[in-house]
Amino acid sequence: MAAGYGDLLRTRHAARLLCGTLLGRLPNATATLAIVLFARAEGGGYGLAGALTAVYGVGNAVGQPLLGRAVDLYGQPRVMLPASVLSALSVALFTVCGLSPLPVVFAAMLLAGFFTPPLEGGLRALWPSVLGREDRIHAAYALDAVAQEVMFAVGPLLVTLLVAAWSPTAALLAVNALGIAGALSVVVSPPSRRWRSAPREAHWLGALRSPGLLVLLGSFFFVGLALGSIAVAAVSYAEGHGGGLVSSYLLSGLGVGALVGGVVYGARQWPGVPERRLRLLVTALAAGYLPLMLVPGVVAMTALAALAGVFLAPALACAFVVVDRHAPRGTVTEAFSWLVTSFGVGAAIGGAVVGPAVEYGGTAAGFAVAGFGGCAALAVLLVTRGFLAVAEGPVVGGRGAENDRNAVVEPGFRAGHQA
Repeated sequence: MAAGYGDLLRTRHAARLLCGTLLGRLPNATATLAIVLFARAEGGGYGLAGALTAVYGVGNAVGQPLLGRAVDLYGQPRVMLPASVLSALSVALFTVCGLSPLPVVFAAMLLAGFFTPPLEGGLRALWPSVLGREDRIHAAYALDAVAQEVMFAVGPLLVTLLVAAWSPTAALLAVNALGIAGALSVVVSPPSRRWRSAPREAHWLGALRSPGLLVLLGSFFFVGLALGSIAVAAVSYAEGHGGGLVSSYLLSGLGVGALVGGVVYGARQWPGVPERRLRLLVTALAAGYLPLMLVPGVVAMTALAALAGVFLAPALACAFVVVDRHAPRGTVTEAFSWLVTSFGVGAAIGGAVVGPAVEYGGTAAGFAVAGFGGCAALAVLLVTRGFLAVAEGPVVGGRGAENDRNAVVEPGFRAGHQA
């Protein structure tokens, strides 16, 4: 297993692209915590801090697919690096202004979120040209999903350490400087500079004209809703079970489960078409969320949280493959960016919905929101399975694969692959 991932990372440019992308995404992964800490240090209340993070999230949700479309049209370097710099400059303006005047502060947060570069979708568009073989691409998707779990665990810790060592202002500026460095590392690499999307049909809907992609977006909106609700419900659980670090135990258990599941899933090839496999993985994911409503003692609850996380990274990795198969020609980066947006919007709504659920029904009701999210994600896939069936069976590459076959890549690498 380790040898397989090691071989993948030893492929020329692979480790650089993965690490650069993770570093470039650090500002987005830590934005909520860093913004709240800065706002509180400036004397703002939690209401204002929450509003600022919400505006950042709205900007991010709008900007990701639009910037993804720009990448497909103009290439990665011409979009990714300028966007990263503009996002960091907007954060710098935020730190200079503090919390006044408020219109400027909110505008800075909106721009910071909007110009967050679509590095996540960009990396997945690059994997076929860098790795060539189908099995290695699928393993890279799994490794990508695992790396996200590590980043979202380590990122907030880094912000906390920077705040303790210097200040919330320094933490915001340092993290965004690292983000620029990560984006720069990616866009100056040969695969990124040489990659071009396939010619695309002019259509205002872009990637959204694919029914299969719309099904995926609907399903993973509810997966995001489930995860967003768990984060808040875990705090409620902690208040009734000793407080302190109890909520972090649950969230860490969730992350460890996803880490283990992703590593195991990506270490081998799985039979059958990915659309059918995705339904099975989301079924297991939904089944893992339901026992959380039992709210047992801390040890058992942590174990249930770990179990609930096991199928998250595999489901995401499989979804990446399905997106690649269903993205219309010339829209692969935009399609991946839409998945990021759908997931993020679902998480934000889940965090908002679970609060009233906990207030009226207690902690178990909060975790019931997660169970509902998992079941709804599965229901979307089952009810609309006909829209995904187009790529099932003996298909010679999906439409996203056509994207890769027509991309400009380095000599020696096979651009196309069969999903």
